[in-house]
Amino acid sequence: MSESMSETTVESRYLSAGANRYAATADWGEAGLVAFGSNTNVCLWDPTGSRGISHILSGHVAHVRAVKFLPRDEGEKATHLVTGGDDKELRLWAIDSENGTASCAQHVQEHAEPINCIAAVRGAASTANVARRMFVTGGADATVKVWAREGSRLTLLQTIKTTKRYMPLTVALMALDEEGSALMLAVGGTTNSVQIFTASAADGVKGVEFSLQATLSGHENWIRSLDFIREKPEQGSDILLASASQDKYIRLWRIHQGTALSALNATGLDLSADALTPGNKIHKLSAGGTKYCIMFEALLLGHEDWIYSARWSRAADGRLQLLSASADNSLSLWESDPESGIWITIARLGEVSREKGATTATGSIGGFWTGLWSPSGTTVITLGRTGSWRRWDYDAAEDVWKQNIAISGHTRAVTGISWSRDGTYLLSTSSDQTTRLHAEWVADKTKTPPSWHEMSRPQIHGYDLNCISTLGPSSFVSGADEKLMRVFTEPKAVARMLRRLTNGATTATILSEADDLAPDAANMPVLGLSNKAISTIDDDADLSTLTTTDPSNPTKDRDALLDPASMVRKSALEIDHPPFEESLSRHTLWPEVEKLYGHGYEISCLAASHDGALIASACKASSLNHAVIRLFETHRWTEVRPPLAAHTLTATRVRFSRDDRFLLSVGRDRQWVVFERTEEHKYELRQANPKGHARMILDAAWAPLPTDDGGESTRLFATAGRDKQVKVWIRRNGGGLFELGKAITEEHPVTTLDFVHELTKEGLLLLAVGTEAGRLLVLSLKVEGGEVDVVSTLTVSPQLCLPKAVMQLAWRPTREGQQGRELAIAGEDGSLRIYSFPLL
Repeated sequence: MSESMSETTVESRYLSAGANRYAATADWGEAGLVAFGSNTNVCLWDPTGSRGISHILSGHVAHVRAVKFLPRDEGEKATHLVTGGDDKELRLWAIDSENGTASCAQHVQEHAEPINCIAAVRGAASTANVARRMFVTGGADATVKVWAREGSRLTLLQTIKTTKRYMPLTVALMALDEEGSALMLAVGGTTNSVQIFTASAADGVKGVEFSLQATLSGHENWIRSLDFIREKPEQGSDILLASASQDKYIRLWRIHQGTALSALNATGLDLSADALTPGNKIHKLSAGGTKYCIMFEALLLGHEDWIYSARWSRAADGRLQLLSASADNSLSLWESDPESGIWITIARLGEVSREKGATTATGSIGGFWTGLWSPSGTTVITLGRTGSWRRWDYDAAEDVWKQNIAISGHTRAVTGISWSRDGTYLLSTSSDQTTRLHAEWVADKTKTPPSWHEMSRPQIHGYDLNCISTLGPSSFVSGADEKLMRVFTEPKAVARMLRRLTNGATTATILSEADDLAPDAANMPVLGLSNKAISTIDDDADLSTLTTTDPSNPTKDRDALLDPASMVRKSALEIDHPPFEESLSRHTLWPEVEKLYGHGYEISCLAASHDGALIASACKASSLNHAVIRLFETHRWTEVRPPLAAHTLTATRVRFSRDDRFLLSVGRDRQWVVFERTEEHKYELRQANPKGHARMILDAAWAPLPTDDGGESTRLFATAGRDKQVKVWIRRNGGGLFELGKAITEEHPVTTLDFVHELTKEGLLLLAVGTEAGRLLVLSLKVEGGEVDVVSTLTVSPQLCLPKAVMQLAWRPTREGQQGRELAIAGEDGSLRIYSFPLL
């Protein structure tokens, strides 16, 4: 082992993060990458691959609201991405086309409030350099700003203050001619009209100045999305503008070069006075010395709730298609009928008004927030209310859109993680009130390497979840911002699916005789937080004959009928791919088997013993009475009394030693406490150190036992403090008290740590450390003669570190054939990561 290890030894195996719920938070670039905002990060994802998120870009300090790829200049190798959000900053990223790595080229702050939207010229490869180098941003400060990009530098050209001080929610930019000498800008937002601006670019970028030319009225609510496209591929054809609104309608507007009379002639409309009604008002404007006119073209009806986005695409045969995403849980694809010219829905994807109460009419944040086309126009993706993506690919042979694998992730801080005993899957809990199960999908060992995916969503709760621990091979216990803990067991449908998708790589999901007693699946009642065990039904079963009382009784009593949305058909999880989002949220729940009461306040931490016989837990507390640690035995699910009293403030972490002989707890009162087992299920206070750290202790971990003597000669654990120190405590000579063996000072408060489960070949201990600033490092410790020394330190590169605090770390249990070590990382930024350390 060397004094320092190379940063290149750390590789990303799995990145999971949910997208922010904003209509402009994502964009699909011409190079095939999707970029989307996730908390304060920007994630890069190639939907055509199975790997998922490839990179997480950190730099913003508040939620990212707007993301846009910029057109490339001729001969330019890097792809440029512009992002903005609640921190009011605009960031320009340069993405290397070969390896996908990205760096922030520049960040500027000109907006006084959050940036809501960004727009660049579509298909700018054939336009002049002026159009390719420009983009616009809209902010909550009621301004639209026009920018120019010169390489990797941004220049502010103009600031436009909106009339009546409305906030722009969407902007669209269009080059009106092939030379790019005239530009059109459409702005919509917290008003019911669309403003049209034009500018001349004949004198280059510095001469561009937009002026208001027209205001398009007709919508009855806020404007959420705007998008331009040419009606035909030929330059000089009319331009269509789609505007989507919270009034549930999409309006199409025609922009024609020429006079109003020529526009009417071109569209074949009646030239009588009746044709010029207020709804068909023709707006006259000029740009670059050329006259244009805008008139209302069509009204698209079909959505039942707010429409968040409407985006154009041109099919391979030249047909125009419009993709709209709505809060009614659906995507609609629109086309103009070639004979009548009427715009009709040719496909409807998603969940058409199936989940009641999920729309904006009830005040919740339901539906689809944005819809995106692939550059080829053969794939669409959409962002749902859970922060997860859904994907559909067009099958030309069958003329149908088929759903395919996409990605998902937590939308708020990941507060707890726990590996299954054999390391097959990883459970995570979050402040987004969900528990998720992640595992490797072994599609075809000979062709593609395994890839990580969310395989199950065992718990969807009504409280923020704080902690989790696995219990044996097929159950877990979790704690939340409520006074009780809940225990869940794996249903047969999920067990079979995991065994199949992981290619039988797990012993945790091999069904035994005991597993046959497990329920088929689970669902969540409309009113309640407890997942109920249910039986799956045959695919051809008639739901109208199934009741909550007697399935064999074909009663039609409305109160007794089961909700069809809560039923699980047998084929729902008989799949050969990771489940899609609707299956995750409906079909992969785990039934709740027990509730554990006793605490007086929100659960702060818990841990299960390694033999699965005990659960130790603590709650938020400000007094000795509530700061106790309670033990529950898992055979009869009863509390072992009396509770363990020592702390005076909230215990932040409890950990059983590897052989379950000791129980370690640390807390906000700056002390650590060791309890020793005296008899079965009984622990007594062995040692307390009221001044373990100068400030609160946030985490602790036991080191693995030496293999030669069962650990009787040396016991060791580490603690992490807000005083920026990692302290290693050691008990020498097979008895006595734990004493300070080593104090390691870090630059920032230390929030979490974890030991690898066994010693290295050199007999070293590996300790992973995470800090409040998101920094990650691995310490190699040598214990010899009762002394502890740091042999080497591996520092994870800043690109792989987190922008916020590391909430928890967990080394994956070593598995047969495993190369190196794998570390699971839970982040306050909402990301869940698995990093591989091949050289450890």
